[in-house]
Order: sequence, then structure tokens, then C-alpha cells
Amino acid sequence: MKAIGYVDSLPIEDERSLYEFETPVPTPGPHDLLVRIEAVSVNPVDTKVRVRRAGTAEAPVILGWDAAGTVAAVGNAVTRFRPGDTVYYAGDLTRPGTNAEYGLVDERIAGRKPESLSFAQAAALPLTAITAWEALFDRFRLPVGKAPTDDAILIVGAAGGVGSIAVQLARRLTNLTVIGTASRPESQKWVAELGAHAVIDHTKPLSEELARIGRPQVRYVLSLTHTDRHWDQIAASLAPQGEICFIDDPGALDIMKIKGKAGAVHIEFMFARSMHQTPDMVQQHKLLTEVAGLVDAGLVKTTLGEVVGPITAANLRRAHALVEGGRTVGKLVLAGF
Repeated sequence: MKAIGYVDSLPIEDERSLYEFETPVPTPGPHDLLVRIEAVSVNPVDTKVRVRRAGTAEAPVILGWDAAGTVAAVGNAVTRFRPGDTVYYAGDLTRPGTNAEYGLVDERIAGRKPESLSFAQAAALPLTAITAWEALFDRFRLPVGKAPTDDAILIVGAAGGVGSIAVQLARRLTNLTVIGTASRPESQKWVAELGAHAVIDHTKPLSEELARIGRPQVRYVLSLTHTDRHWDQIAASLAPQGEICFIDDPGALDIMKIKGKAGAVHIEFMFARSMHQTPDMVQQHKLLTEVAGLVDAGLVKTTLGEVVGPITAANLRRAHALVEGGRTVGKLVLAGF
């Protein structure tokens, strides 16, 4: 089968930073689905792994953790899917990625593809949907429902992949006031259209922007990018007994800045369940299935920003460069070999 990967961690401008090669079709283990991959998306984790992990000539690193495709075969312990089913998933950081014609995924972390979406539209969702869902409902433990509340959530970096789905889930499944941050007119428009009650500019002091819209403090802060850069403003804007969750890799954070508020800090890492084979791995299958239902009911929409083109090394290099530039709106997807 065709695959795209690399041996040496190189700048994305180098043609060898990502190149095509042939490799055998993998054989599914007991709980695995062998998926014929139809579309993939590119996430910041792809670019981070590319510059941190090297492969070998015999085993190039295959990146990619978002995919949508068709089940070609199943392991002997699989009970949730059968050949011919269409699925979407975000994969496992410890296994070869999705930038290949076929890939393996544990059935416990895959979900049925939303019927109303194309493969390209579906491939934009899994990693970001899992991350956003776990942050909101596993880390913050937000109750699902529309019980009256005066609380608000601030989503820093709301125009990106995770932010785009987090805004929708918070708006559709909770009664929180949803405030997103974005810095450009097109990204601010995107966040507003996804359902944010208000959009503020994170290039300005967050506390001043929140005061401008009449929300000087918020109960929850979901920080998706540049947490260390915004930390002082996040701490100042956090309500007493509020909670912060971040997903990026910030430098040192002065946690004492929120001690006086009895604040709490969470870290969301969606690969933790699969990496450690936790007993509740199947929760990712369940939440992806729930998200598919929300999509098919018209309550949540795909966060696809742009289809870059077919799955080729050149297009993947282009997508990596765009993600590294940090100015994408929604998700970048590649579809078809």
C-alpha cells in the first residue's frame, strides 16, 4: 500500500520531510479494525511529532491521527463493527498514523461516521471532538442539559479545530454563556456562526475584552493555544472557585496566581486513554457515536475549513506548513489517494 512518512525530522520545506513509500497492508489484532482510509485531517500534533520523533530507513514514521474510511476487515474479538461499515477516528499516538491507504484502529476508540457527512467532512472531526468533549465533560465535568446558570466559559483560540467544536458542544449541550476568542475578522465571523454568544480579541488583554462585553470574570476557561502567553490574563479573569483546562504545551505557569481564588487546573490529552489502555477506553467510541448523532440531527456541523487536495506528500507538506503558521480557520483535510 501507499504511505506517506519520513525518516529524519526536517523543515517542512524539505521534500524529504514527508515522502511517499510502499509498505505492507497491516494485519488487524483482536480488537482492531483494518480501515481503507478515504480522508484525513492535519492537526498540530502531526507537526509536533514530525519535529520530535525520527524513524529509520526500514520503518519511516507515518503521521496522521484523524481519519474517515471504510472497514475492510476486523479482528477476531471485534463486536461493534463489521466490514463495509464507515467509521471515523483519531487513532493512537503509539501506532502508525493515518497517512496511508490502510490503517489499524482499536474498535473501542472508533465511531460510526456521521451519515450526513462526506468522508472529508467527517475526517475533520474526531481528534478535535474527542479533545473538546473530554475537556468539557470529563475534565470540567459540566452537566449536560439546559438548567439555568449564570456561569460562562471562555474558549481561548476558538477558531481552531478544537475551539470550533468546543464552541458548538458548549452551546448545544449546556446553558453556559459561551465566549470565544479570535483575532481576525474572518475567524471572528467563523466563531460567531458556530454559536458563540460573544467573540473577543485575544491579541488584546483578555480581562479588558471581557469587561468590555460585561463579563469581567468567567467560571471556566478552556485554553487551546499560547496558554503561557495568556496565563496572567486568564488568572485575572477567572471567577472564584473557577476552573482552567489547557491542551497545549505551555512553558512554566505560576499556579499560585489562582490560589487565592481556590482555582483548579486540568490538562486534557485525548491520547491518554489509548496510550495507557485505560479501562474506560470505550468512552471515546461512545462519545464519537454521540457526536455523530448530533451531526446527523443538525445540531453540530463539521469544522472542515479547507480541503487541501488528495492525500499526497506534497499536499501534506503544504498542510503542515499552514498549521505551523498558526492562522488556519477550522480543519485542513486531504481526501482520496
